[in-house]
Amino acid sequence: MRRPTFLLAALTLLSAGCGTANDSEPSADHWRPRPGVAWQWQLSGRNDTSVNVPVYDIDGFDQPKATVTALHDKGRKVICYISTGAWEDWRPDAKKFPRSVLGRGNGWKGERWLDIRRTDVLEPLMADRLDMCREKGFDAVEPDNMDGYKNSTGFPLKAADQLRYNRLIARLAHDRGMAVGLKNDLDQIPRLVGDFDFAVNEQCAQYDECDAMKPFIKADKAVFHVEYELPTSRFCAQSRKLGFSSMLKKYELGAWRRAC
Repeated sequence: MRRPTFLLAALTLLSAGCGTANDSEPSADHWRPRPGVAWQWQLSGRNDTSVNVPVYDIDGFDQPKATVTALHDKGRKVICYISTGAWEDWRPDAKKFPRSVLGRGNGWKGERWLDIRRTDVLEPLMADRLDMCREKGFDAVEPDNMDGYKNSTGFPLKAADQLRYNRLIARLAHDRGMAVGLKNDLDQIPRLVGDFDFAVNEQCAQYDECDAMKPFIKADKAVFHVEYELPTSRFCAQSRKLGFSSMLKKYELGAWRRAC
């Protein structure tokens, strides 16, 4: 989950820099990005497909199959961003979620935490979302809001609930031939690194959390990392040393980027 500005107070494999493009390698059944591969993450604004990087992470609902195809034609791998742990009131399937699974707001307008214990309700809804990603041709999925148990959701979520749910999402993605990334959820990385193909992290440098991502690098899996408030001079050297794919972005996650 992108960290809201108003909550912040409460809350090398690359020779020329961590933004330099590297190849990534597929596994036997699905793509697996390697450490250091450069990326672009854009969830708002008109999609800019001109950034010369091997990996794009874009919104699964907002972007049509034609965008994915255009990126593939340029040799890019494409990640499908969807929220799996929070409800978003503007999505076309929003009315399919019963009120009983909607919890407190997660700090972003129109979003509420989901009761991830209710896999009887959520599994078919998430399966439909992942079907959408697959039908549009995405290579991988970035499921967001994967750490509800660490937040005030309105539900008594436990670590075991989160492990079960996150593994469910990983299985649904793999069953559809797509790679899947673990978003944040730092405390559970040692138990989940084997279930996920890469990691997506926000602000580990600002919060002195980057060492927690090392199991992914050790497993030869990419760590896609962004900072929003630190200048690149404050995190790029560490990112290069760790083998992260790091860049500076703005909170709205538009096209602008400053890679390490």
